Amino acid sequence: MKILIADDSPAQRLALQRAVEALGHDCVPAEDGEQAWQLYESGDPDVVISDWVMPGIEGVELCRRIREAGRRYCYLILLTSLDEKRHVMRGMEVGADDYLTKPLDTDELEARLASATRVTALHSRLADQQTELERLNRELAELARRDPLMGIGNRMRMHEDLEQIESDLGRNGKGYSILLCDIDNFKSYNDANGHQRGDDVLRAVAGAFAEATRGEDAVYRYGGEEILVLVRSDIPSVPASAAERLRSKVEGLALPRDAAGEGVVTISVGAAVRRAGDEGAEDAVRRADAALYRAKAEGRNRVVADDAVPAP
Repeated sequence: MKILIADDSPAQRLALQRAVEALGHDCVPAEDGEQAWQLYESGDPDVVISDWVMPGIEGVELCRRIREAGRRYCYLILLTSLDEKRHVMRGMEVGADDYLTKPLDTDELEARLASATRVTALHSRLADQQTELERLNRELAELARRDPLMGIGNRMRMHEDLEQIESDLGRNGKGYSILLCDIDNFKSYNDANGHQRGDDVLRAVAGAFAEATRGEDAVYRYGGEEILVLVRSDIPSVPASAAERLRSKVEGLALPRDAAGEGVVTISVGAAVRRAGDEGAEDAVRRADAALYRAKAEGRNRVVADDAVPAP
C-alpha cells in the first residue's frame, strides 16, 4: 500500500517511516498537516497515519478534510499519546478509522495496517461495483429511450429532448424545426411483401436518416412508419434542405416496392419551424403533420413546407 505519514517530530517521523517500509509498504512522509494535505491531494494514498497535534492543520482536521474530499476511500489512523486517548472518539466522529498510541509499537502498527488492507480492498470492490451499476443503469436508460427495431430514439426520448430544447429556447431565443416523415404506402407494402420485409425497410430507412442528418440533429420513431426529425435551426432554408436531403437519400436506396421491381420505396416530408413567440412544440408538430398530409395529397415522394418554410 501507499502510506502517507504526517508528524512534525523528525525523530518520530523517521521511526514511523522505517517501520512502515519494513512492513513492505511505500511511505510518503510529511513534516506537518499542511504538507500532508497537499501530498494527499496530489498523491491519492491508500492510508494516512497522522499525528494528532501538529502546527497548522492538526490530525483531526486533516481527517475531516480527507473525508469531505469525496475521493476513493482512504484508511485514516491517528497517532495519540496515552493522555490523548480520551480524544479518540472526536477523531472517529470526523472520519478516522483507527488510532495508534505513542511510543510506537510495531506489532500494533502491523495489525492496524492489516485491517487497513482489508478495508481498503473492500471499499475498492464496492466502488468497482458501483461504477458497473451506474454503467448498467445508463445502458438501461438508453435502451428505454431507443426504438428496438429502427435503432433511433423513441417517443420518450423525443419528448425529453423537446422539453430541453424548449427550455433552451426560453433562455436564448434560439428556435428549431420539425420534419415529420412518412414512408409512402407502407401499409400496402407490408400487405404485399410481409411484415419481415417491412421491418427491413424500416431499418434501412432509419440507417439512411442517420447518414443524412447532421450530428446536432436528432431522429425519432414517431409511430408506425412515421419518423420525426428535430433540426437545430429556425432558419427556414435549413429544414428545407434537410428534408430534401432525407427524401433523396431514401429514394437513392432503390428499395424495390414490389416483387416485379416496379418503383422504389420513397418518403413524404412535412416541415415546420418553431420560433420564440410561437405556440410551442405541440403546435410545431401539428403544423409539420399538416404539411405532411399535403405532401401525400399532392402525390407523395416530396417535401411540403409549412408556410414559414420555403420549398426546396
